[in-house]
Amino acid sequence: MPAYQLSEPAVAMFVVIADLLVGILVWSVAVVWRRSGAPPARVQRAWIVTAVVAGLWMAVTWIAAASGALRVWDRRPPPFALLIAGIVIVSCVVAFGRVGRLLAMYTPLWALVAVQSFRLPLELAMHAMYKRGIMPEQMTYTGRNFDIVTGATAIVVALLVAKGYAGRGLVAAWNLLGFALLINVLVVAILATPVFSYFGPDHLNTFVTYVPFVWLPAIMVTAALSGHLVIARALAAPHRHPHQI
Repeated sequence: MPAYQLSEPAVAMFVVIADLLVGILVWSVAVVWRRSGAPPARVQRAWIVTAVVAGLWMAVTWIAAASGALRVWDRRPPPFALLIAGIVIVSCVVAFGRVGRLLAMYTPLWALVAVQSFRLPLELAMHAMYKRGIMPEQMTYTGRNFDIVTGATAIVVALLVAKGYAGRGLVAAWNLLGFALLINVLVVAILATPVFSYFGPDHLNTFVTYVPFVWLPAIMVTAALSGHLVIARALAAPHRHPHQI
């Protein structure tokens, strides 16, 4: 693993994007709880609990990476597999729990789509890490990762929907595409771990077991996956606030 500094702009992006996503989640929880008619005390409790739980998840994954625990590959299952399982569980809890229900009911579709634009600067930062020799090429847009398309088109789709030039049909098609591209890069990332070494020993995906890159799967993949699930839930909802259609 080449040496790097957290102060480097491309490296710092992994921290900045993660912090922004958590901040957006906490703010959004407060907004949708308020729109649902909850009293101020419950609104405050909701966003505080969300902030605490998200902060704990960030801390636990950071410590796991910093301690080297995620780089033990000869265990069965390896600790990294437990992180992947945790990401799926957290994403489903967020999307299918009360948070996801209220986000789907009271957040405009264009806003749900717009959040996913974080994947554009993330992919640019990931490509910079490939140029530095920190991550393998197959996980970038010059390799087998085409998730940059999701980030770039999220901006366009969000604008079209917000301006009234497009609606639920475009959002549904975009959401399906984004979900497929996310699954693609997840499969590539897992196959590139030392457990499988599918792309060869010189193209291993181990950088996500170091800080701050661990927040790529722990925070950003969680945000992408739960985001797609919430959008699907919003599209399937029979009743939504008139201003959120």
